[in-house]
Amino acid sequence: MIEGKGAKIFVVIDHAGEAAAAGLTMRPTKLLVFGSPTAGTPLMIAAPTLAIDLPLKILVLENEDGSVSMIYNTAEYIAERHGLVSGLTATLGAPDSLTAALAQS
Repeated sequence: MIEGKGAKIFVVIDHAGEAAAAGLTMRPTKLLVFGSPTAGTPLMIAAPTLAIDLPLKILVLENEDGSVSMIYNTAEYIAERHGLVSGLTATLGAPDSLTAALAQS
């Protein structure tokens, strides 16, 4: 779905898998790191500190009850954190649309 929206998945970090490799157990937890250099680069030029929050990330984890949560920093939070003007923040909302679409599927 991420790639279908024109973004690139840069890496998937399997926290539970790495925990298992270290002999530890945890519920399934993965961090998806994704974005678009075409969309993100102009933002980082406008606000260089934004590079700490880009590419975008969604943490997907299984809760104790078996349900799944998707956690991410909102566009508003990221924009405020880096002092972006509102006209530049549209692409930061990708996790909102992605998680909403995933929740409906």
